[in-house]
Amino acid sequence: MKRILKYLFGFILFFFPIFVFAKEPVTLYFFHGDGCPHCAEEEIFLKKLQKEYPDLVIKRYEVWFDEENSQLLDQVNEAFSITRPGVPTNVIGTTIISGYSDPLGEKISRAVKYYQTHEYIDVVSQIKKGSFNYNVEIVDHFSEQEKQSDEELTVDIPFLGKYNLKQFSLMSAAALLGLIDGFNPCAMWILLFLISVLIGMKDRKRMWALGLAFLITSALVYMLIMLSWITIAVKITMIDWVRTIIAIVAIGGGVFNLRSFLTSKESGCDVVDEKKRKKIFKKIRKFTSEKSFIIALVGVIGLAISVNLVELACSAGLPLIFTELLALNDVNAMTRFLYTLVYIFFFLVDDLVVFFIAMFTMKVTGISTKYNKYSHLIGGIIMLIIGVLLILKPGWLMFNFS
Repeated sequence: MKRILKYLFGFILFFFPIFVFAKEPVTLYFFHGDGCPHCAEEEIFLKKLQKEYPDLVIKRYEVWFDEENSQLLDQVNEAFSITRPGVPTNVIGTTIISGYSDPLGEKISRAVKYYQTHEYIDVVSQIKKGSFNYNVEIVDHFSEQEKQSDEELTVDIPFLGKYNLKQFSLMSAAALLGLIDGFNPCAMWILLFLISVLIGMKDRKRMWALGLAFLITSALVYMLIMLSWITIAVKITMIDWVRTIIAIVAIGGGVFNLRSFLTSKESGCDVVDEKKRKKIFKKIRKFTSEKSFIIALVGVIGLAISVNLVELACSAGLPLIFTELLALNDVNAMTRFLYTLVYIFFFLVDDLVVFFIAMFTMKVTGISTKYNKYSHLIGGIIMLIIGVLLILKPGWLMFNFS
């Protein structure tokens, strides 16, 4: 009997801390609206998240048609000092995450993982029980840790200031893809012919004006097209099948570029045939020979606009891939504009170099076809990698998630 009591006492001593101090299961409160597209996308994500964390409790509250749930969401927003409420809204412990996108899904997943091993306070449960103190500010340790982690990735570059390595990754992508896109044979041969015609002029001011008008218009039109693509991509990039289509385009463009590198002896434009080239040459001669500067200027600007359509076909998806990267990283409108500006600047670098050399030396100097050829190789490899990652590991392309 004493032995039995001894074992029983030992059993209690061993398991008592587990019963008393057992960690409360992590609960994710999902406030959504019936018919909300972002909520529907998150619902798909939550099903995957539930498989990854079987112990996670997910409680769903529809707030558009359920008055009681709507009032609970109002109380939650008040507790977290949310001034612009909306759906979907996710609450995990002392962390609230408004909205849904792929980067925010990554953040939800990290928050769940964090509360599995750190102190967990169920704020929503306290609100429902009426025991929450609205006068006490909620301390979100998870977000503080995320912010600290983000600050650790910030480096101070001499003369340039502080930069975050995540942002630098996206900036590098803008510069690299823009530079590769700039070695576009379909744009270079038109520029070279335009320069050859301009050099024959006696009026140097006219030469500079028409040449710069061509380059600036090309850049503006290209940028406007990309920004319009980004606006669309931001709205639809969270849809899996849309991202898959873009990935297929990237892989197809990568294969096309690698094929061009392996099979083409000279890196020329495969989109415009000889007949169409002669028509474009004829238009260039016509516009530049006009006595009226205004007519010549309008003609060159119109030519630059039409050329951009050819360039987009020849680039085989590089601008599309870059816009998808921006959409995946969920950056704001101003940041998207700045990154696109960086892309366009590097896109114009080779054209500017050729143009300025020609204007100062009065000689036509083109970028060697060898560089164009190897741009196909580099571009093809990058497009293949991005295409595969978009399908298998899109999270790896999210440089700016918070």
